Amino acid sequence: MIRVLVVEDDPVAADAHRLYVGRVPGFEVAAVAHSRAEAVRALDRAPVDLLLLDLYLPDGYGLHLLRSLRAAGHSADVIAVTSARDLSVVREGVSLGVVQYVLKPFTFATLRDRLVRYAEFRTAAGEASGQDEVDRALGVLRAPQPNRLPKGLSGPTLEAVVRVLRDSDGVTAGSAGAELGISRITARRYLEHLVTTGRAVRSPQYGQVGRPELRYRWVRRDH
Repeated sequence: MIRVLVVEDDPVAADAHRLYVGRVPGFEVAAVAHSRAEAVRALDRAPVDLLLLDLYLPDGYGLHLLRSLRAAGHSADVIAVTSARDLSVVREGVSLGVVQYVLKPFTFATLRDRLVRYAEFRTAAGEASGQDEVDRALGVLRAPQPNRLPKGLSGPTLEAVVRVLRDSDGVTAGSAGAELGISRITARRYLEHLVTTGRAVRSPQYGQVGRPELRYRWVRRDH
């Protein structure tokens, strides 16, 4: 389990974030802090793997808290939760170990996506075979860019296909299409795109009469 410390001064938002994190498999909320001082006390009591950190706290700036934690030897990763859109803040956060930014307001689906990507990033192990593998490991943290998709593919549909693939032991284009309410040909285009980008693999499914059907499987980074 990935232990998370939620740092958020708004009690309603903090409760929502706690519930969101608890709904994502593989994550558990270790504590909730409403201020910089509470966060420090929580970390002194028990280590955590990840901070869900609001940048505007009543007793100090979130990145100042993070800087002091690094100086004290705390190495937990950080997902910043903020309404700040200043890119200089983003750069400062990256230098201190912020691995993701989630802009307020956000939905459960947005946070779930970031947490799932973070979990995949954490499982990467061993020695990379080359630059491409390093790039793929780092790319896991980044959300898909709809404007960079091949012509005819959409971001929301791609995310839906990814969810179906992640939650299964493998799918065919027909089974994925049936689950999502799209045609087999359309599902195959998205699945082939995931193979091309290194996020899925395909293999023939034998045992049926006629030409074997291709089966697609999500590339899990824990092996």
